[in-house]
Amino acid sequence: MTAEPLILITVSRSRGSVPREVGAWMAVGRDGIQGTVGGGHLEFDAIARARAALQGGALDDEVRYPLGASLGQCCGGVVWLRFERVAAGESLAARLPRPPLRPLALFGAGHVGAAIARIARELPLALHWIDSRENQFPVEPPAQGWRQEVCDPAADAVADLAAGSAVLIMSHNHAEDFDLVAACLKRQRERGDLAFIGMIGSRTKWASFRQRLQARGFTEAERAQVVCPIGVPGVAGKQPAVIAVAVLAQILALPPASGSADDSPG
Repeated sequence: MTAEPLILITVSRSRGSVPREVGAWMAVGRDGIQGTVGGGHLEFDAIARARAALQGGALDDEVRYPLGASLGQCCGGVVWLRFERVAAGESLAARLPRPPLRPLALFGAGHVGAAIARIARELPLALHWIDSRENQFPVEPPAQGWRQEVCDPAADAVADLAAGSAVLIMSHNHAEDFDLVAACLKRQRERGDLAFIGMIGSRTKWASFRQRLQARGFTEAERAQVVCPIGVPGVAGKQPAVIAVAVLAQILALPPASGSADDSPG
């Protein structure tokens, strides 16, 4: 619940090059600010409007901002901001827009898995985190969009993953990794609804797995659906946090599951 009245500012529409996506928000109080709608002159003007409203002034429901023409920002697009009053004692969280979350299935709660989970808390991801061992999860899941599961064998969880999931495989041993890859490829053969299958490991590890998968009857086209090693190219370092950043950047770069609303018509 908010302790004081706030003005909730949300990017309601956009056209062209803009600093933030539709759904980005900022809450303005008399002294404090939460969130951001893009910074610069856009945000400066929005804060000024909100503070004037908090002092008793009028409040427009929606304001159109041509970024280049009226604010001198180099983005050059157009942003529409929606302004809403949030009364003291009202829940701000209940008023916030909920961006679509990409389902991410993470197999393994070791050092790298834990680093991915820590960073993923701040990203638009619905994490389904699975490990075959008890008491391996080092953090409590956030309330929204997350699930932690102990499943032994871990491969049994593959059939129940959300459609469209990106899958990351990094269990505590190679035998479990292999079973997980095989289960994912079997699901792809039957349903074809996983967005990404990635496994941590070296090219040598993947060469060995490819041969074993071929012996299991998986075709070259099926095996080509697995990405190993994982992570965006060019990121050096093997610290868990470095690997996590590289891997999550790769996940965020996947094509969206449906059409984007970032370039709404004006």
